Amino acid sequence: MNQTTTTAPASLQGLVAVVTGGAKGIGFGIARELAEAGCRIALWDFDEAALREAEETLSSEGVDVKTFKVDVSAVEEVEAAVARLLASHARIDILVNNAGIGGDRLVSKMDLAFWRRVIEVNLDSQFICAKAVLPQMAENRFGRIINIGSRAWLGNRGQAAYAASKGAVVSLTRSLALEYARKGITVNAIAPGIVETPLFETLTDEVRQNLHKTVPMERIGQPQDIGRAVRFFAEPGSSYVTGQLLYVCGGRSLGGPSV
Repeated sequence: MNQTTTTAPASLQGLVAVVTGGAKGIGFGIARELAEAGCRIALWDFDEAALREAEETLSSEGVDVKTFKVDVSAVEEVEAAVARLLASHARIDILVNNAGIGGDRLVSKMDLAFWRRVIEVNLDSQFICAKAVLPQMAENRFGRIINIGSRAWLGNRGQAAYAASKGAVVSLTRSLALEYARKGITVNAIAPGIVETPLFETLTDEVRQNLHKTVPMERIGQPQDIGRAVRFFAEPGSSYVTGQLLYVCGGRSLGGPSV
């Protein structure tokens, strides 16, 4: 039986992980979890102030971290960030495609510009970032790509654009997994449910309480919950897991509203 020879590392210690949208919220929680596992971290985000704060926090915790102001929907900016990181670190082992925006609007009130912007940020960016890092991952015969989707891909009233973008992330994940399975690269996706982020905190108390009631586990998710799932997919020991979608939603994927 023919088996592919890989140069997979024994642990996450010293591996280089890129987290898009990593300056706050879920992205920062993911970055911190990977850092605790020993990864060197590169945060890509559009918010310079949040990047500075994230860098200061992680650096104070002894994390090897670099930050890059990047619009992940812009090919040139992503390619430039990859080139800079490869120049300093020589490799990129893990890509977490976390950057995204919300998109709640009824179709009757949605114009094409709104639709395209949601697709551009939530879907196009994941294709752009993956395409930029895959060549050197393939050369090294090791790579982990983890795409952050959403429980909302199942569909919900008023979320046509957002749900469509996240549903497409699932399809992109499966296709990339098949294309790169023989090159030591795994590609998986995570579908978070409701997570306590700065955006969640902007909701009224009544809305937050109502959302809390829809979670079978009766608690709101934390960024580290998503980070732990990312860490599982990133581990060298998960080399036989690819093309999968993991719900991290406290049971909400089993029924009820899809937000």
